[in-house]
Amino acid sequence: MIDHLSIQCADVGTSARFYDAVLATLGGGRVMDFGEVIGFGVTGKPEFWIGPRTTGEGFRECHIAFTAPDRAAVTGFFDAAVATGGEVLHAPRVWEEYHPNYFGAFVRDPDGNNVEAVCHSPQRT
Repeated sequence: MIDHLSIQCADVGTSARFYDAVLATLGGGRVMDFGEVIGFGVTGKPEFWIGPRTTGEGFRECHIAFTAPDRAAVTGFFDAAVATGGEVLHAPRVWEEYHPNYFGAFVRDPDGNNVEAVCHSPQRT
């Protein structure tokens, strides 16, 4: 249903380093780069964009959940986020209150957004 999503960042360079690290763990990366505006995607199509804060005043937190191909990728996302200074909200775990196979991790990006990686597949044995 969503073609793409864009967020405004206080410091695009800092946010770009954060998203370069965490999205690489999910198989994604930069697809388009116009300096201050960067599009990330998985299959060559930019689906997630960051750019400079140009409108509005103050900050309103967003929740952004990225699909992970497996539980190891969720853990890799979490580790990369922490390594780049991301604030830990919730370490990787099963969230049974959502459904029995919901495995997710939550961190804050450099602007304070709640960013998640989630896998909906059962644990591989």
